Amino acid sequence: MGNCFSDLEGGKQAVGAAQLRSTAAATSNNNNGGHNDAVEFFYRSRGLHPLFTQVQLSLSASNLIDRDFTSKSDPMAVVYAKKIDGKLEELGRTEVVLNSLHPEWIEKVTVAFQFEIVQPLVFHVYDVDTTYHNIPVKTLNLKDQDFLGEATCVLSEIVTKQSRRLTLNLHNKNGKRGLRNFGALTIHAEETVASRSAVEMIFRCSHLDNKDLFSKSDPFLKISRIVESGDLIPICKTEVVNNNLNPTWKPLCMSMNQFGSKDNPLIIECFDFNSSGNHVLIGKLQKSVADLEKLHKERSGANLTLPSSHYGHEKVLKGQLFVDQFCQKEQYSFLDYISSGFELNFMVAVDFTASNGNPRNPDSLHYIDPSGRLNSYQRAIMEVGEVIQFYDFDKRFPAWGFGGKTYDGSLSHCFNLNGSASGYEVEGVEGIMAAYASALRNVALAGPTLFGQVINTAAQITGQSLSYTSNKYFVLLIITDGVLTDLQETKDALVRASDLPLSILIVGVGGADFSQMEQVLDADGGQRLESSTGRVATHDIVQFVPMREVHSGQISVVQALLEELPGQFLTYMRSRDIKPLSPHVPQTSA
Repeated sequence: MGNCFSDLEGGKQAVGAAQLRSTAAATSNNNNGGHNDAVEFFYRSRGLHPLFTQVQLSLSASNLIDRDFTSKSDPMAVVYAKKIDGKLEELGRTEVVLNSLHPEWIEKVTVAFQFEIVQPLVFHVYDVDTTYHNIPVKTLNLKDQDFLGEATCVLSEIVTKQSRRLTLNLHNKNGKRGLRNFGALTIHAEETVASRSAVEMIFRCSHLDNKDLFSKSDPFLKISRIVESGDLIPICKTEVVNNNLNPTWKPLCMSMNQFGSKDNPLIIECFDFNSSGNHVLIGKLQKSVADLEKLHKERSGANLTLPSSHYGHEKVLKGQLFVDQFCQKEQYSFLDYISSGFELNFMVAVDFTASNGNPRNPDSLHYIDPSGRLNSYQRAIMEVGEVIQFYDFDKRFPAWGFGGKTYDGSLSHCFNLNGSASGYEVEGVEGIMAAYASALRNVALAGPTLFGQVINTAAQITGQSLSYTSNKYFVLLIITDGVLTDLQETKDALVRASDLPLSILIVGVGGADFSQMEQVLDADGGQRLESSTGRVATHDIVQFVPMREVHSGQISVVQALLEELPGQFLTYMRSRDIKPLSPHVPQTSA
């Protein structure tokens, strides 16, 4: 998830629940350097077994600088590992908290703790500009945000504290506080728990107190875990239900990694949402997951309370919390599926429209350099293909071109890259590269840029596989330089394909304006695609990456692929209740 919640609607979204973080503990959508089962499996298969403990960092801050004129800062924290050469490697980002100088972030940042080495950490806090509404935090350019302060420590400083909590003063980037108070940052570290257990619950409240004058309260729930030191660690919050004193929230899924055990005490607080960030407490209660299960079985409610003016007493309110659904489930990881025999099948489609430029000219995006230097198309094929082929058993890849005049002179928006009239598969990544080079000599660049036929063809192959197996998942890489001219047809094809075991990675090359693909097709902002008939996509299956960001060193194609692919894979498998093939799945790390 990791969305930027600096606008009103964004601030009302749920955070931290397992149905939002569909990879559960397997991956994290915004933690570039965090634990990733796909990456770990890749290394372990090569005999590399790193000795480390996965640690989750929870962050909160107090007395931050207010950079906004008409409201408070909208803070986000970024965590870095400081390398031996002094360079910073980003490990992850929190969500953005709306209008707060004392934020308690819910999104955790995962760090691999290694006992035998010193691991310096650097924390930056930013005020995210309100023009970045509902943009995933991972895509935010930090240079566009206001810097609020920096803190540094060594990871062992945190984990060796009895409370595993460390508070640091924030300062300017030059390491000095000067006369100005930049506030403080508190870090809490917890070792992750290796467990697949999760519970899904539907919460409902009745007869809540109204905290608004001219309308009803806009309630949401915030759930925190009490740790040994007595501190509260927020683990998730529901969405906001507008103008309702008897709200029912969407299903909330929590993994054992979040709540620890069924007997761990949880604090459930009900707030009235205010756009100013000053959310008003309606009431709260303390219950464990076991207590919540009992409420569901007995079909009874638990009264909310508020602190009383009499010390040590609480006022019992009329408002009650109910658990309308309680379901325990096993959540298998990406690694569980892959190691049991599931495979990823790679497909690729290359843009042959005229806007790429004459392949014979060195300034063409399709120019093949005699020195061996790869162009953007070749680089995307190599980087993505080399990773995906590792998960593809037969390494035979469907490869197409679109937007070109083929060998017989006809314009085609989905032709076999190898020039064959019948077979579209090639052998390995080398086969894709050879077919691409051959097509450049035999296909005339034309246009326009249409994705619909390629997506439909990939979807057809994916759908046919379901008739004989459920252990295949398909990944289509589309490399393009232009703006879509069949946007609605593409959206229709993507909505249909969202029911299939298929993910689509789009890499944009060149300097075109790719905002259409980034904002419309890639549903990272939370808005699912809708077809021309009004049908909504089952889930997000698209990830868009501009190659110019790859060239600038901000991101790698492989990182972009592995970042969301395990989550999309798991979303599909869990929605179909498809389990790993082996009846005895080995336990995996969190």
